[in-house]
Formats: sequence, structure tokens, C-alpha cells
Amino acid sequence: MSALIRWWHDPWRKPRILGAVTVAYLLWSLLPVLVAVLFSFNSSRSRTDFQGFSMRWYWGDDTRSVWADDSLHAALLQTLKLGLVTTLVTIPLGVAFAIGMDRWRGRLPQSANGVMLLSFVIPETLLAVALLFLVTTIVLPFTLGTTAQVVGLVTFQISYPAVIVRARLATIGREYEEAAMDLGASPAGALRRVVLPMLTPAILASTVLVFADVIDDFVLVRYLSGASATEPVTVKIYQSARAAPTPALNAMASLLLLAALLAVVAGYLIHRRLTRADPTQEDRGIGAFAAEL
Repeated sequence: MSALIRWWHDPWRKPRILGAVTVAYLLWSLLPVLVAVLFSFNSSRSRTDFQGFSMRWYWGDDTRSVWADDSLHAALLQTLKLGLVTTLVTIPLGVAFAIGMDRWRGRLPQSANGVMLLSFVIPETLLAVALLFLVTTIVLPFTLGTTAQVVGLVTFQISYPAVIVRARLATIGREYEEAAMDLGASPAGALRRVVLPMLTPAILASTVLVFADVIDDFVLVRYLSGASATEPVTVKIYQSARAAPTPALNAMASLLLLAALLAVVAGYLIHRRLTRADPTQEDRGIGAFAAEL
């Protein structure tokens, strides 16, 4: 009775309720994903009746598997290409933008910072339509297709590394850089040999975030795609969902999920290795990496 009274006055003393809510949320979020992955191994065409385990829809079927179907194969390769190219372009630009904004003082950089943050506020559909009109109505050195998709994705994603790296710069401070210059390093040398290595955790987290977000993007890549050869997995799934789809779509989505998980694991392992000697990173576990994300 006394325990019930204590719980009534302070039900949050032990986080059992919060733990139960967290577990319920995770199960509710992961269950559809697990079901979709499960049916990618279905031996039959059905996406509702599991009839046995098979790798048919990955490479076993000679015509409809992800490996054999040219359209699915092309969509998967297009998605990975967009993810890699966009990440390779976005991360250096975002890091440079963050460092520049951190060093620059005045009203103009404050305005530029506000414009950069607009990507978090502007609906992605509005940005996609604006870029579509820009590409189709103004003479540019590129047209709709892979190049336009990369330009649109970089425009939308560049704010993520900029914000994450600026937050890391705020926690580092200027002491290490000033100490390096007191010891004879030039400003560029201090930036290259001191600041950039300390920014590595934030850069890794930005890389994982951008790559995972790009391969899952739908709106921008759909508006800026040209021919069917430039349609990524998300667009392919959308267009095929109403035309008696096979579990090959589940298999293709599962491969994207695997790619995102591999990116997170690789980023975490590299983060853990590089922060062993970092005095500003006491926690080298998954919590520190998640904090950067």
C-alpha cells in the first residue's frame, strides 16, 4: 500500500513508465520495417502471405529480381550514385561554410547564416518546384537528370554539415588554435593541423546524416529527374506500388536500409577510433556519436 502511495505522489521516480513508452514506440516504429524486410525473402510473389524463405527477389529470379531486372538495378545504382556524389560535394562545402561563418563577423554573415537556416524551414516541395522552374526556364549548363538532382540535393543538404560543424566549433573554442599560433603555426596551418582534426567527429556525423538522408529523398529527386534512367529507388517504388508489385521492391528497399546501416556503423567505428586521443571527447561510445548526429 505504501509503495502504491509513493508511486501515486511521484510516478516518475523510477522510469518504468518512460521505459515502457520508449519500448512501445520503438516496436511500433520498427515493426513495419521488419515486416517489409521479411517479405523481401518470400518465396512467392505475395507481399501479404509469407510462404517460405528464399533469396529469389534479390538474385534468384531470372527476370524480376533486383539483380536481373534492369530497371530495379538502375534505380539502385542511381540512388547510391546520388548519395555518394552529393555527400562528397556537400561535406567540404558545408565544412568550409561553417568555418567561414564562425570566423566572419558583421551583418552580412549573420544574414548569410539566416539564409542557410531557411532550408530547415522551406518545404522541400517548394524548393523542388523552384529548382525545376530554374532548370527548365533558364539556360544552364545542365538539364534535368543526375546533375540537376545533385545540385538540388546539395542545396537542400548543405545546412546540415554547416550547423553540426558550427556546433562543434563552439564547443572547441579558440584556445587550441591560438595555442598553435603562439607556437609558431600560421593561421592556415593551425586550421589544418589542429582545428580540422578536432572537427573530424562532426564531419563524420555530417557525412552519415547527409548520405542516409539523400538515399531516402523522394521529392527533390522526383521533380529533377529526367528520363527513367535517372529515377532512384524511392521514385521507382512510388511508381511501381500500384502496378501489382512483387517483393523485389521490398528487396530493393531492404538493400537501401542495409546501405544506411552500414554507413552508420562505419561512421561510428571511425569516430571511435579517431576520438581516442581527443581530450574534448571523454565519451567515445555510441552516445558521443549520436550526440554529433
